[in-house]
Amino acid sequence: MADIFTTDKKFGFGLMRLPLTDPNDEGSIDIEQTKKMVDTFIENGFTYFDTAYMYCKFKSEKAVKEVLTDRYDRDKFTLATKLHASYLKTKEDRDRIFNEQREKCGVEFFDYYLLHNIGRDHYRIFTDLDCFNWLKEKKEAGLIRHMGFSFHDTAETLDMVLNEHPEMEFVQIQLNYLDWDSESIQSAKCLEVCRRHGKPVIVMEPVKGGVLAGGLPVGAKDIFEKLRPDMPIPSWGYRFAASREGVRLVLSGMSSIEQMNENMTFMKDFKPLDAEEENAVKDAVKIISSSIAVPCTGCSYCTPGCPMNIPIPKYFSLYNAEVLEPDTKSWTAQEIFYGRLTDSFGKASDCIACGQCEGICPQHIHIIDKLKEVAARFES
Repeated sequence: MADIFTTDKKFGFGLMRLPLTDPNDEGSIDIEQTKKMVDTFIENGFTYFDTAYMYCKFKSEKAVKEVLTDRYDRDKFTLATKLHASYLKTKEDRDRIFNEQREKCGVEFFDYYLLHNIGRDHYRIFTDLDCFNWLKEKKEAGLIRHMGFSFHDTAETLDMVLNEHPEMEFVQIQLNYLDWDSESIQSAKCLEVCRRHGKPVIVMEPVKGGVLAGGLPVGAKDIFEKLRPDMPIPSWGYRFAASREGVRLVLSGMSSIEQMNENMTFMKDFKPLDAEEENAVKDAVKIISSSIAVPCTGCSYCTPGCPMNIPIPKYFSLYNAEVLEPDTKSWTAQEIFYGRLTDSFGKASDCIACGQCEGICPQHIHIIDKLKEVAARFES
């Protein structure tokens, strides 16, 4: 398996969940706090930054220029970005978006460039618009150093893509201990496909959009804290992912300097899980799996096209926390947050079941049905 990565660290900065000046506006990036996070990241020996065309309401790439590329020499970092099929209608769109990305990021070339969120539907678009050959041309021209793709689909589909395009140099997959044996996400099976094809893997969603970082059921937390009281709960997700054979980098979307500092405590001098820790993870998964109502990672792919302006991931996050509350409580913080969100956004009950959200959801969640459950819980 060729190593195309220039860092010996297994930790990357995902620029999707950045600190915000307005928590209800994903585009209101707190530039000054993000600068401090970038500085801290680089000072500690980390170099890999990951963004994408639509992150933070299309503002993440522009923020990259302000916080990173305008402030550091090009040899101090590596930068990855992505092209999403949803924004491609013609072959001309490929260069239009690519050139816009270079301008927004303030770079002549990208170290890593990915075709974004490949599944059977997007694969057809990328194939029809000849995006794989287009990627090779960009590499030959020196505009990208390495080409790959991010993936959300079955292991069977992943095997098909890699068989048809062995020139792809790396794959980014969703992998965490809760999805490891999942029949919908298929983390373990997808990793095995990548290993069989000799492709290094970048991991996204190691803590499943925060689900495995906070709010775990008490029993699961007890397992982790009893065995390793010195390790924060999120560390189990990152270390599990980084411990898998074939994983080269684990991404983290961090929204505060505190999160970054915590993550660096266990990723700067990374140590794989030992046998006892692996068994602890298996025991915790049994407890967690029975308690999570909606396996949403908060990627927000579903929100831009919602005709009713429903903040779907925010509602699911509140709902997941709500169902863990004891029935004896007369009120919960989630109820308050839900009420305040409905002042600015559509309610869960406003859903018109158009289905656009379900068509783009990487987790294959039955969003329409789950919004009905959210409405019943918070609006009754």
